[in-house]
Amino acid sequence: MIVRSSLFLIAVSFCAAEAQEWPQWRGPNRDGHSPDKNLQLDWNEKEPELLWVKDGTGSGYGSVAVAGGRIFSTGNKQNAQQVIAMNLDGEIEWETAVSKSSPKHGYPGSRCTPTVDGDHVYVVTSDGSIACLATESGELIWQKNFREEWNGKMMSGWGYSESPLVDGDWVLCTPGGSDAMVVALDKKTGAEVWKCVAPADEGEGKNGAGYSSIAVSNGAGVKQYVTLVGRGLIGIRATDGKLLWSSNQVANETANIPTPVCHGDYVFASSGYGGGGSVLVELSKDGDGVKAEDKYWLDNRTLQNHHGGMIRVGDHIYFGHGHGKGFPVCIEMKTGKIVWGGARNRGVGSGSAAISLVGKHLIFRYESGELALVSATPDSYQLQGAIKPEYQKGKSWAHPVICGGKMYLREQDKLMCYKL
Repeated sequence: MIVRSSLFLIAVSFCAAEAQEWPQWRGPNRDGHSPDKNLQLDWNEKEPELLWVKDGTGSGYGSVAVAGGRIFSTGNKQNAQQVIAMNLDGEIEWETAVSKSSPKHGYPGSRCTPTVDGDHVYVVTSDGSIACLATESGELIWQKNFREEWNGKMMSGWGYSESPLVDGDWVLCTPGGSDAMVVALDKKTGAEVWKCVAPADEGEGKNGAGYSSIAVSNGAGVKQYVTLVGRGLIGIRATDGKLLWSSNQVANETANIPTPVCHGDYVFASSGYGGGGSVLVELSKDGDGVKAEDKYWLDNRTLQNHHGGMIRVGDHIYFGHGHGKGFPVCIEMKTGKIVWGGARNRGVGSGSAAISLVGKHLIFRYESGELALVSATPDSYQLQGAIKPEYQKGKSWAHPVICGGKMYLREQDKLMCYKL
């Protein structure tokens, strides 16, 4: 009886681990946190085990989604931008073209991490469209072109990079049009629910969509969608698409990229390049709207995330600081105080660092390919080992995906799977 009970518990634990999913950009909650909570990691003692390397994801920088027993990605192949579905062994099950040719822009290739919602998967193409496909077969259900539907516009010419947000019955994306900066669509049909008029022409940035993806905030007791566009940081009322507030100083004129961090009544945002920096915005009720107040502003020399993302753990935020640098840094969210790192700590690789959190550890993936395991603690910078992946080509910008005890690393046309 004891043996049977033990075997049952082992089976249940195994199934629970296998059931963990990463269904969209930055994981289940769009915060960079892996659903795996109990992995005991120390790469100094035991490095991740390479399980397989597979070809077929095409050219691109988007990460992968893992849901429903499949891995989903986007990439340029066969002279088109494709959505690709693989089984959990990396074998391709289907691929569907969502552009008539390979989009033309700087750093060619796809950018989007697919968003999986039950029987459907949603993507934004780098040439500016949103598409809905069937997860089982890859059948294209509907597609909307940003320029044709909403006079869409990017702030600069490196291609749309958003990963769409599914929220209830809607899917949201950022065409960047003057009267349709962000739109909410019926996720089943693509019919427009509402559109948000762009913020006024002010601040340091440019009109049009940025390279960020939408996050959800309930700051000041009002559900709202927050994102970083060309003009700056904006908050949109979820019920009707009304622009509630904007904070423009964080914008730069080249590319506003990181997804904002939303927590309680606060939003932290950062951007790179010459005009970027970091800001903490506090949200408060203002009649039937929301007021946004900048609690602090730090210029680009002091603190900036080029790209690679920022992760909040408790009262602190971790990321790679510096334009194209990726210097590991930990700051107090409420004050902006640098607790450790920054330019004093160069890390194990070079270039910007894409980060993900698994349990009590951060995984930094540098542009040069190296991965570092770092304790997510404000006590000090604690490196728990580093590895060089099996394959590296060009700029390793795709974020690490960790679920079901495995780590997935997309590198252009190859996908690597490691056992953690």
